[in-house]
Amino acid sequence: MTKPMRSENFSPSHNEVDKFCKEIIIEKVYDGGSDILEDYVIKEDKIEFYLNGKKFLSVMSIAQYQDAHIVGFLLSEAVITTYDDIKSIKIDEDGLKVRVNATVSKEGFANLFKEKTLTSGCCIGVTGNAEKIFDCSFINTDYTVKAQDILKYMKDFNSPSALFDNTGCVHKAELVLEDGTIYIAEDIGRHNAIDKVVGRAFLDKKDIKRSILYASGRLSMEMVVKCVMHKIPIVVSKAAVTFQGIRSANEHGVTLIGFARNSKMNVYTHSGRIS
Repeated sequence: MTKPMRSENFSPSHNEVDKFCKEIIIEKVYDGGSDILEDYVIKEDKIEFYLNGKKFLSVMSIAQYQDAHIVGFLLSEAVITTYDDIKSIKIDEDGLKVRVNATVSKEGFANLFKEKTLTSGCCIGVTGNAEKIFDCSFINTDYTVKAQDILKYMKDFNSPSALFDNTGCVHKAELVLEDGTIYIAEDIGRHNAIDKVVGRAFLDKKDIKRSILYASGRLSMEMVVKCVMHKIPIVVSKAAVTFQGIRSANEHGVTLIGFARNSKMNVYTHSGRIS
């Protein structure tokens, strides 16, 4: 049998690629012929989340930053609110179970087991807070950012990673804090990626109320929900926004920016934060 050729952008030297991807053999068909190639696909796993000894969620995700993932999710659902709520976090040796012991909000905890809303993410998720967004407070801050700085960070954000180069199958989220600290996470689901960057900042005891969230996907209402829950004032994407995303951002004080590409961007709500 003929040895397969390497697919375009095949770069096995990256540790991330080795850990989170699977090497496969594909048949590349094109006009006029075909080739047998070595290629990579992303390796997702079912990660089980446990809270105070009870499993409450299983999520398909990349097994990276699992502790930050569960913390970011619990914050998004208003189950925990401060770092001191967390008593312990443990990731099982296989990386597929995350166990948190915490002091929880009774209302937030009960809401985890009520009717959920399917999100519009490419990797379908659930949230119990999509309807509760309209009960949240208005984000009122004097935090401002220069337009050129937003576009500069967007250019850096769009730089492809080893995982994306080899699979084309990950969303990316980046949290840029006022002090210059940057948190980055990738996942098959855009919601997962956001939960991970928020969780990473939270575990480092960082205040994210003066920060910018960069997301690789469209900005729908549930993406704005996460920003409101975390009091993140500015969210940016190179992709489109939805009407409900604009509506919720406008009502709750989020600066919503879409189509941020090269030297241009569309500011849909609360443009006063952009200087």
